[in-house]
Amino acid sequence: MKKTFIALKPLFIFAFILTSFIACDKDFSSIDSDVLGKANANFNTSKLNIEELLAYNKKLKNIQVNGLNTNLLGVYNDPVFGQTTASIVTQLTPTSFDPDFGDNPVIDSVVLSIPYFSRQTGTENDVPQYVMNEQDSLYGEDKINLSIYRNNYFLRNFNPNSQDQETQNYFSYAENTPSNTEHFVVTESSEVNFDTQKGELIFNDPAFIPSNKAVVTKTGEGEDATLSYGAPALRAKLNVDFWKTTILDKEGSSELSNPNNFKNYFRGLYFKAEAIDGKGSMTLLNLAASGATITIHYSKDSTSDSESKVQATYALNFSGIKLNTLINDYSTAPEPLVDGDNTNGDQIIYLKGAAGSMAVIDLFGNEDADNNNIPDALENFRSEFLDADGETPAKLINEALLVITEDQSLTGGDDHKYDRLYAYDVKNNRPLIDYEFDTSENTTFPAASKVVHLGVRDTLSTSPLTYGYKIRITEHLKSLVFRDSTNTKLGLVISNNVNYTNTVNILNSTDDVTKIPAATILTSKGTALYGNNTTDDKKIKLEIYYSEPK
Repeated sequence: MKKTFIALKPLFIFAFILTSFIACDKDFSSIDSDVLGKANANFNTSKLNIEELLAYNKKLKNIQVNGLNTNLLGVYNDPVFGQTTASIVTQLTPTSFDPDFGDNPVIDSVVLSIPYFSRQTGTENDVPQYVMNEQDSLYGEDKINLSIYRNNYFLRNFNPNSQDQETQNYFSYAENTPSNTEHFVVTESSEVNFDTQKGELIFNDPAFIPSNKAVVTKTGEGEDATLSYGAPALRAKLNVDFWKTTILDKEGSSELSNPNNFKNYFRGLYFKAEAIDGKGSMTLLNLAASGATITIHYSKDSTSDSESKVQATYALNFSGIKLNTLINDYSTAPEPLVDGDNTNGDQIIYLKGAAGSMAVIDLFGNEDADNNNIPDALENFRSEFLDADGETPAKLINEALLVITEDQSLTGGDDHKYDRLYAYDVKNNRPLIDYEFDTSENTTFPAASKVVHLGVRDTLSTSPLTYGYKIRITEHLKSLVFRDSTNTKLGLVISNNVNYTNTVNILNSTDDVTKIPAATILTSKGTALYGNNTTDDKKIKLEIYYSEPK
């Protein structure tokens, strides 16, 4: 391996080395000189470039699509991977049961409201102004055909094939379906086509596009009227006759008496998105928000004055099961997404959200394992940083960077400037320890969160101009060397929210990857990066900066 010596500021080195020594279980020899400066320091700082990594593609198929914290809706055309279409199936739950709608109830309107993810940028004439873009999970700017149907398929809470009443999970069926216009999911024992399970059409907008305008609510009439403003949301007036028959006419019935009866009677809604002339836009809907409701506004006879009417409401929310259906059309992709070469690695690794593709990175290659199931390459690496006893540190790891370069021939332009990558521990399905050490968390703006560990897409060189990522895995590498960890395999995905670290299951996985980060399901985007199996100098590599006694 090549060693490149670098110079660091002596004061910084002294402070860093001193605190690191205190943290180590076994100390280095003490620093002999009280005089700072390169000539007097009793250690050298060096750099290792490790290029013997293994990086290969893993095609994602049958990924869990229920239990997500948000849901995709719309159509997105990726310049590399083609078109992704996302629809939603969701249960509804009344906010109260056994309702009394009063005498002679008449529905005035039925309003659907589901918040988007947006940011307020200021006010104009006292009206809040909002922005929605890729940083806030809005992709594209073209219209889609949005239809909302009654769903007739019963979504189960529990898996009937489980001995322990495990939750029923639903998994993606995103490609090679019988039809690229119908939306499917699969379970352990069946496939479900929601287009054959749809009931009445209760709303249609043939030219729907998400709006970043504030939601205006008017209260009162005439001079007493007041206006209030809310964040942007999908707002729609639904068919009044449908809700009269479905809800108001069921007053006093068992269907409205408790949650189980209601969910069996009214099995939810199917939000279906369709492209218009092959184009569209994609956004995230916050169905878990308190403001995500269907509200029936109605009037009823006053109990004190038979001549007047009283205004009332009855609301339903989306607190039941919610799932995404996905269609990935890769017909325009430069090459198909397939499982890669897990022996030699791949030239290009493809990260695609919405049940597309991820990468597996083995930091120490794919060498034969010894009796302790520790790769030989890792043992060789440990021997460079430990004394002959195999325990005492001989060198101190200051920083470790996983450097990954974009393939500009596939990802040129501004389409990828907001991309974020997320690395995780494949064996334990959890974030790396460096994630926990990173204090740069931004809870309100995920695009600017965890930038110390995960970095952001940035310029790696100016001649030629190349873009890529530097992911800090310093603490993870220290665990491999000094704490006998053997978790050499990392999963790498594209993510729309690096704060969201929950994982979802893969149906019938047959390899090391049994779960993936849920956030990668919720981005329709993808990117192409250099792997290890290439002679190009842009291949993936590990840069290690370390110190050692003279």
